[in-house]
Amino acid sequence: MIIYPAIDLIDGKAVRLEKGDYAKKTEYSSEPAEVAKAFADAGARYIHIVDLDGAKAKRPVNLEAIKAIAKAVRVPLQVGGGIRNLESAESLLEYAERIIIGTVAITEPETLQEMLEKFGPDRIVVSIDYKDGKPAINGWLEEVELTTEALQTRLKGLGIRVGIVTDTALDGLMGGPNTSMMKQWKKAGFEVICAGGVSSKENIKELNAAGIDGAIIGKALYEGNISLREALDAC
Repeated sequence: MIIYPAIDLIDGKAVRLEKGDYAKKTEYSSEPAEVAKAFADAGARYIHIVDLDGAKAKRPVNLEAIKAIAKAVRVPLQVGGGIRNLESAESLLEYAERIIIGTVAITEPETLQEMLEKFGPDRIVVSIDYKDGKPAINGWLEEVELTTEALQTRLKGLGIRVGIVTDTALDGLMGGPNTSMMKQWKKAGFEVICAGGVSSKENIKELNAAGIDGAIIGKALYEGNISLREALDAC
């Protein structure tokens, strides 16, 4: 299982939100490139980056911070937030190994298909965010009426292999992951990266035992609940 230490960006700074609420923001560093270097030095195999301003603006906003991170480390980056068209996807793929597509996967599957055709499935990850049991879009601000089964069928038909599955009710609370939700996507044939609530070695071991492919860890690292080295060792 791969551990993805997370850097969320607002105004070029590394922050964390609670349950995706922009009003509940904690700033951790004004130098996200330095945070990325610390993750790389600790042994990270991938770094997960989300442009939270971009998610709201529906276009990449923190491109300079992302460029600085890419310049600072040799660890591959997985970047999302506001990627709604081929141009924004291409601009980020200059610096990222993979891009994360969220809203477009639900609202514009034809655009996702164009991205897959141009860049290939190895460079596209879809983010499936659940709010109150339903998929959510636009930075988790809007719920949509779409069943999990219908979404899985759509994504498999397009050729998506990897999904980041987030239970937003657990995000930033460090109370443990929704392992049963992750299993549902794993059973459907996807590589699954768990997001939301992962905060201890026990959480990681639980996900690993369930066959989950990756886990994103954010607040627990910044708050010192677990070190990245401990998280990596738990795999």
